[in-house]
Amino acid sequence: MGFVKVVKSKAYFKRYQVKFRRRREGKTDYFARKRLVVQDKNKYNTPKYRMVVRFTNRDIICQIAYAKIEGDIIVCAAYGHELIKYGIKVGFTNYAASYCTGLLLARRLLNKFGLDKVYEGQVDVTGDEYNVESIDGQPSAFTCYLDAGLARTTTGNKVFGALKGAVDGGLSIPHSTKRFPGYDCESKEFNPEVHRKHIFGTNIAEYMRYLVDEDEDVYKKQFSQYIKNGVTADMIEDLYKKAHADIRENPIHEKKPKKEVKKKRWNRPKMSLEQRKDRIAQKKASFLRAQEQTADS
Repeated sequence: MGFVKVVKSKAYFKRYQVKFRRRREGKTDYFARKRLVVQDKNKYNTPKYRMVVRFTNRDIICQIAYAKIEGDIIVCAAYGHELIKYGIKVGFTNYAASYCTGLLLARRLLNKFGLDKVYEGQVDVTGDEYNVESIDGQPSAFTCYLDAGLARTTTGNKVFGALKGAVDGGLSIPHSTKRFPGYDCESKEFNPEVHRKHIFGTNIAEYMRYLVDEDEDVYKKQFSQYIKNGVTADMIEDLYKKAHADIRENPIHEKKPKKEVKKKRWNRPKMSLEQRKDRIAQKKASFLRAQEQTADS
């Protein structure tokens, strides 16, 4: 056997430093996180807020957070499954639902800080560019930055649906129209009408009508939950319009009442000193009675 060069020597392994746990797990992009978290020194202890948007297979998570040494502090949160309360029974992870979740987060946060009447955002949704500006003589607009995590920030990504919902809800988040649906990278033009269709789920309704005409079996398989809940293509736009109005009317999270659960004990509860003394006295009395009975017999 010929000479084999040792590429990684003992010195290499002695000096090796492992990466952060969440980098090893592939959960956190620390290059991006550093830039989202680090605050300017001349702003002292002012928190740098992030709008955190994450998608699971069945839910959308939107949070307003800021970083401390102990860990991230969540100021406010809204979830896709909460949309049931506002009349949306199906499609909790599509673009229209992400817009609703972002809107719910914004209205809930502003309500918490008492700014919901000052910054109402864009009530008439057009899909066009809109930016929140601070009003003179009033507290400044709540500013935060989008934290998309490990999501691919491609044009039309649902992350930007949540961002648009939050901006229309009254939050000041730096953004452009380049990543919204309807932006054409070749002509460098943005079509707000295409974006509006995605916000109100019109693109879903069009696809539903197409499948009904082309292949009904595929339609029944693809939209089984829509059929089960009685949601048709003609209802979708009105459904989201009503959800937007309801979110603005009441964005507050209502806590569920705590259930009174009676715990079942499988062992005897601990007795007090008085109870133990009483038990011993009873045992003594019982023993003496038994002795007397045997003596009489």
